[in-house]
Amino acid sequence: MSGPPPPIKTPCIKVCVVDGESGLCMGCYRRLNEVAGWARLSDAERDAILAELPDRRSLIRPEKLGMF
Repeated sequence: MSGPPPPIKTPCIKVCVVDGESGLCMGCYRRLNEVAGWARLSDAERDAILAELPDRRSLIRPEKLGMF
C-alpha cells in the first residue's frame, strides 16, 4: 500500500508580497509565473529555480527587504 505523494519542495515562507520594481516575491524571490505554476513544474525545473533564488535577493533593494 502506498502512502500520499511526497510534498513538493518549495521556498515559500508565507510572505507573499511582490516587489513592483523587480517583479519578485519578497519572501521567496520567485516570479509570479513561477509561484503560479510551481506545482506543474518538474522536479528538475524547480531545482533550477531554487538554485537561482539566493542571487535574486540582490535584485530587491535592501531597504525593502528590511520590512520583513
